[in-house]
Amino acid sequence: MNLLRSMVGMTRQGESGVGTGVGILDIIDNFDRPGGASADGTYAETEKYAHAFEDKPGKRVPKAGASASAGVGRARAQWSIFEAEANGPNASAGAHADVLGASAMARAEVASASAAAGPVGIKVGLGVDTGAEVGHGSAEVKVLGCGVSVGRKMGISLFGNELSLKLW
Repeated sequence: MNLLRSMVGMTRQGESGVGTGVGILDIIDNFDRPGGASADGTYAETEKYAHAFEDKPGKRVPKAGASASAGVGRARAQWSIFEAEANGPNASAGAHADVLGASAMARAEVASASAAAGPVGIKVGLGVDTGAEVGHGSAEVKVLGCGVSVGRKMGISLFGNELSLKLW
């Protein structure tokens, strides 16, 4: 699920989504997430999931989604509510829905690096994201890597670079 979370710009389980910060649902879902790290050379993967009310990290809050991605070079690490990720050239697409909202995003990047610690996230790179997210007290729209987030998540994106803050 980290793949989808980072891809749609949300840190639901992983992954930001690295780079987008975490909100209270993410803290509840992941405060006890064990540390981990991974690195991939070339990769191509798909994922689909549906979880609800399991007493396990990332599965307590009802959610469903699907994604696909492919790229060259990826490294990530996470522990509790902290995450970091670096990516080489990649492309991805996915959709996610949970009890508070839904999102769909497509992304192509030359390279990126991102980090999130609690509510603060940052991402630097060169990429084009196109999609939308509605819910969780926020709305986000991106077209060709440029966009804004307003509401409980405040952020601005410019060609794959992003600075965001989740207010609550």
